[in-house]
Amino acid sequence: MKRSTARELAIQLSFAAAASGRGAEELAEEFFSEEHFSSLAEENELYAEVPGEEQLDYICRLTRLVADKREELDSYIEQYARGWRVERLSRTALAVLRCALCEILYLDDVPAGAAINEAVELDKKYDEPETTAFINGVLGAFVRGEGLVETSGEG
Repeated sequence: MKRSTARELAIQLSFAAAASGRGAEELAEEFFSEEHFSSLAEENELYAEVPGEEQLDYICRLTRLVADKREELDSYIEQYARGWRVERLSRTALAVLRCALCEILYLDDVPAGAAINEAVELDKKYDEPETTAFINGVLGAFVRGEGLVETSGEG
C-alpha cells in the first residue's frame, strides 16, 4: 500500500472520529477489522488492499495525533485561514487540513512540501477546486508563517 493511500485512510478515519465524537483508536480497531474492511473493498477500490503493519502504524499514529492535537490544529487553521472560522469549513476540508498539519508538525519523516502536495491531491477527490485552492493557501501560509519553509541545502 502506498503512503498516499494510507494518508487517505487516515483522513477518512479523522473525518469519522470528528463527526461521530468517538475515539480514534476505537474507530481504527473497528474500521480495520477483517470483516469490515473487506466489506468496504466491494464498494471502493481504496479499500482493496489491507494496510500492512507499517502503514497501519502510520494511519493510527496520524489519526491519534489529529484527535489529541485538535484544538492546537484548529487554532492554526483559524490563524492562517484569515477570516474563516473552523465551524464554517467543510468536514472534509478540516480532516485534510488537520492531517496535513500533523504531518508537518509532528512526523519527521514527512517533508512539509510533500504533506501539502498530498493534501491538495487528496482533497481534489472530495471537494470543489475552490476548496482545494483554499487548503493549499492555508497550508502554504502556515509553513511560511511558522518559519517551516524547507531549504534546498544551498548556503
